[in-house]
Amino acid sequence: MCRHLAYLGEPRSPADVLFHASHSLLVQSYAPADMRGGGSVNADGYGLGWYAEGPEPLRLRRSAPLWTDGDLPALAGSVRSHAFMAAVRNGTTGMPVVEAANAPFTGGPFLFSHNGLVKGWPESMAELAAKLPVTRLLTLEATTDSVLLWALLRERLEAGEDALGAVRWLTTAVEETGPGSRLNLLLTDGRTLIGTAWTHSLSYRDVGGGVVVASEPCDDAAGWTPVPDRHAVRVTGEGVEVIALEENTTLEADRSPDAR
Repeated sequence: MCRHLAYLGEPRSPADVLFHASHSLLVQSYAPADMRGGGSVNADGYGLGWYAEGPEPLRLRRSAPLWTDGDLPALAGSVRSHAFMAAVRNGTTGMPVVEAANAPFTGGPFLFSHNGLVKGWPESMAELAAKLPVTRLLTLEATTDSVLLWALLRERLEAGEDALGAVRWLTTAVEETGPGSRLNLLLTDGRTLIGTAWTHSLSYRDVGGGVVVASEPCDDAAGWTPVPDRHAVRVTGEGVEVIALEENTTLEADRSPDAR
């Protein structure tokens, strides 16, 4: 059911959580701990996105398993970034296994990832898809639920909607049309990081100078905090907040300056 993670904070190498941690994203690609949505491995591709000099992120994606890329560990180790996102994919039956179907997805300053599936696809999404401009719908990268979710979210972000508000709208709108969907989302513009727990697991941890948000803890270290179901975690330079997606309330706030 895919695995993903993101980081925001002081510059660090993505290789730490992708390859070096005891339960790194590499390990999660072949031995995930929580595949409640089905499947046993995440072998249908991977992606890594990070921020360098400009406001728009760089990205690398492949449709092969992460463990087949002998060059990526060295490449990731050479990168130091204040924000990055990575994912490994277990493709839903009937959806294409192609590079363009792999997160993270990009648009302007954003990186986006979806861990889960939309119930009743594609019929359940027909009404929401009809809200998109025809040209955007006809030029989607791939015919998958994740790509369509990104198109819907991006439309609202480009219209100026607040990132948390756009994510809240998307999760509740999809739940109305496809009840029981798994909608763990990650979204960042390099300054704010938002993750949602919606019918699947999500945790975060202060790693000293920054925060990692991941669908599975990357190691056995103390400090991993599960995000309650149907809640979002928002990481900014002011700290970490856990916010109910179905109510405009804050469950928990840690205004630690270490979160960047």
